[in-house]
Amino acid sequence: MLPTHKPGSFWRIPLPDGSFGYGRVLEWHFDAFYNHRTAEPDADLDGIASKPILFRILVKYPYPKSWALIGWREIEEHLTQPVVRFHMEVGPLRRCWIFDSLGNEREASPQECIGLEPATVWEPHGVEKRLLDAFMGRPNPVMERIKRELGQ
Repeated sequence: MLPTHKPGSFWRIPLPDGSFGYGRVLEWHFDAFYNHRTAEPDADLDGIASKPILFRILVKYPYPKSWALIGWREIEEHLTQPVVRFHMEVGPLRRCWIFDSLGNEREASPQECIGLEPATVWEPHGVEKRLLDAFMGRPNPVMERIKRELGQ
């Protein structure tokens, strides 16, 4: 089955507490998630797009049917920038690599990777939990584990 979304499509995502978060398709599997939470469904695309981005991540397909496509707008320039991530070698050497969605890559120290997104593919339910954690001001267990691995 082919995906029913295209770059620029907006998601309305039901969160575990009954509220809603919002995301946007950037390119195949990469999505941006907005710092926007509502108690009732929102479909104001201009209002949603005006909010800051919390994170840009790789999301595993297929998206759940509960994630509603609510519209489409041309992607703004700031969202077309490459998605930068890192991966870290398992084991005592703790070498890191920083790479982007254009294929650029370089070796880096663990300290240089702090604050970057890990090269993780997020399950949709993990995205929902991470969004709610961000809105509630609490640490996300997955991100906290990654910070510990980086030595934070």
